[in-house]
Amino acid sequence: MTRLTSRFLIDLLCRRTEAAGGFATVLAPGDDQAGAILIQCSERGVAGPLLERRFAMAAGYVWEEVGAAAGSGEAARAAYRDRRKKADPDLWIVELDIADAPRLIAEWAALT
Repeated sequence: MTRLTSRFLIDLLCRRTEAAGGFATVLAPGDDQAGAILIQCSERGVAGPLLERRFAMAAGYVWEEVGAAAGSGEAARAAYRDRRKKADPDLWIVELDIADAPRLIAEWAALT
């Protein structure tokens, strides 16, 4: 089975978000081929969860809520993003501003 590149997955997620009436932007690009993906979810500018795509031996890739809790201050979210990017320069950081972003991500993940 062919593995989809991180760049392809990010482009697909951004297009699906925009097609659903939301806004998507890449805050920090990562490695085009195999960079990890961190999604910052928002709804009308109100901070939601941070979700990261991780590999689980039994289930393949899964999405986990990480870092600062949803609704925490922007400073806490920014600090977590900065720490992750410093630890992994290949990390993609993407912001989605759309109603129920975690549901959209789950639907997108099912396609990939």
